[in-house]
Amino acid sequence: MKTIGLIGGMSWESSIEYYKLINELVKEKLGGVHSCKCIMHSVDFGEIEKLQHKGDWGKLTEIMVDIAKKLEESGADCIVICTNTMHKMAEDIEKEVKIPLIHIADSVGENIIKLNLKKVALLGTKFTMEQDFYKERIREKFGIEVIIPNETDKNIIHKVIYEELVKGQFKDESRQEYIRIINELVKDGAEGIILGCTEIPLLISENDVEIPIFDTTKLHSESAVKYALEK
Repeated sequence: MKTIGLIGGMSWESSIEYYKLINELVKEKLGGVHSCKCIMHSVDFGEIEKLQHKGDWGKLTEIMVDIAKKLEESGADCIVICTNTMHKMAEDIEKEVKIPLIHIADSVGENIIKLNLKKVALLGTKFTMEQDFYKERIREKFGIEVIIPNETDKNIIHKVIYEELVKGQFKDESRQEYIRIINELVKDGAEGIILGCTEIPLLISENDVEIPIFDTTKLHSESAVKYALEK
């Protein structure tokens, strides 16, 4: 079994889900009392969040590359960034380490094409929804059209993530707002919904909507375990 290098803490609520899912999947695959081999470097999200909203992506890239190098030096065989937004610097990390980075958008795209969907909507932080590093990768690699909510709804999604979800708050009124936004995106032609923030699956589940949802935390964890168990 290979050792998975996890960059966590963004937020720790979703990092717990990664650790839980990865271990459950290893146990499911290998049976008995097997669990994953992993190393997690967990950050102080308060520091990361401030840099994100300042737009200091250069400093954030330095931090993420440094963590990836430390994980490699510690014996990790791959890198898993336990958040969607920080895949903005995935290519920079790949250039600086010799071990593979398992990209969350690839995990999502591979599962979307299994359902033969051509148009999906992306929910996440404004950074993830508005910038091209995520949705363009899915468009270019998998030929899938990716749409995002209108400006008002983007602000609602972003605010709920940073003011509630990363603090472990899951309010029913926010769930209902997310469902409303999803229904609007369905009217715009979305055939599926990417829950493109690793906290959103803690609020929204497949039982809340009538079209396929893509839980990025779950799908990313599955890709990590698949790689770790490959011979």
